[in-house]
Amino acid sequence: MNTTHEGRSSPTNTHSAGPSFAEALRVWLRVAALSFGGPAGQIAVMHRILVDEKRWVTEERFLHALNYCMLLPGPEAQQLATYIGWLLHGGAGGLAAGILFIIPGFVAILTLSILYGAFHGSTLVAALFFGLKASVLAIVIEAVLRIGKRALRSTPMVAIAGASFAAIFFVQVPFPAIIISAAVVGIAIQHWLPEGAKYEADIDEVAAAAHDQAKHRDFSQTTLRRALRITAVCVLLWVTPIAILAGLLGAEHVFVREGIFFAKAAVVTFGGAYAVLAYVAQMAVEVYGWLMPGEMLDGLGMAETTPGPLVMVVQFVGFMAAYRNPAPFSPIGAGVIGSLVTVWVTFVPCFFFIFVGAPHIEQLRDNKSLSSALSAITAAVVGVILNLAVWFGLHVSFATLDMQQWGPFRLLVPQLASANLGSILITAAACVALFRLKWGMLPTLTASTLAGVLWSIAL
Repeated sequence: MNTTHEGRSSPTNTHSAGPSFAEALRVWLRVAALSFGGPAGQIAVMHRILVDEKRWVTEERFLHALNYCMLLPGPEAQQLATYIGWLLHGGAGGLAAGILFIIPGFVAILTLSILYGAFHGSTLVAALFFGLKASVLAIVIEAVLRIGKRALRSTPMVAIAGASFAAIFFVQVPFPAIIISAAVVGIAIQHWLPEGAKYEADIDEVAAAAHDQAKHRDFSQTTLRRALRITAVCVLLWVTPIAILAGLLGAEHVFVREGIFFAKAAVVTFGGAYAVLAYVAQMAVEVYGWLMPGEMLDGLGMAETTPGPLVMVVQFVGFMAAYRNPAPFSPIGAGVIGSLVTVWVTFVPCFFFIFVGAPHIEQLRDNKSLSSALSAITAAVVGVILNLAVWFGLHVSFATLDMQQWGPFRLLVPQLASANLGSILITAAACVALFRLKWGMLPTLTASTLAGVLWSIAL
């Protein structure tokens, strides 16, 4: 059957030799239920089920799709599920796979957000999240090291990462501006220092083996009319709910502001959930005032311990922003609507990128300037995530931070007397568990949460 797949030129033909739609739905539900562990774990689950167990796609076809999804803004695991669903059953298959991948996490985080909003002030909830936040900080540090090792393989890439960190940490340059600047620098490097921009730095090592894509060149059978039709439908689906809410509630209502903000975030989130989290944390805490600094870590802890993409943390932000600004609805009702608005504008672009872009994979893969730009963006994302780690570390470890300002430059300076010894110790222990003992994410989060409860009881 693998040979037959390789010779097909469209999702429709692949469907004729593949699983039934009903069988695929059952498998996508299984994938969604097992999608813990962030994108690496989610991709591993899909590979095991779809390639090794079901043999619905070949190893090369799977990695071919993965390469493309890792070029895109947004959650690569969800986009990979959408891509393979489209490969098997066309548009309906892509929609089914992508939506089912989201639903378990959406339900779980909505439930946790409601409990968080209702019982946030309780001693038990505070104790549970005390240790969870400390361990999430360790996971963010691990993400900096993991992505940095993959992306920073040349001096220009290291320089871009350093400049990115300095720009966002000391000057508060907006995340989209950093991404655009990095892309421009990456294109310049390709022209002037081609050895300084290695595309392999952009992708996982296992995906690097899939660069020989010649046998898939007949896959890109598409038309401009089709692309324009899909674009028009997706844009209408993306903006219409926000326009309706603006007409009913006013342009300054929290639902509208959330919709516009998260729609913008959805198209600049190169580098995955940790990259968008830095941007969202900066805006939601410091600009919009929707959350307190430590609450962003609470949301990330929810996303880390529930199935689905880590970027579902934005659902928690959307819920809490509306929960605290509910008029004319009840707090819970407003929070649920805020969650729906946030998830809608975040994931509609994911389907658009797959349905429009997948038929043009080869052109994207062979474009050296685009590859260099994306390599530079990945390097910049390392600096952004480092900023996230430092920012979270300061807020988790110290109760009081002073802002020092010198013209356009600013620096957060902790008051040493306000150090939170429990958080520092749990973070250190979580780092040892992750880096030295090689514990998995869920055992580390569980142990840290338990340690936080015990620490709170002891005090």
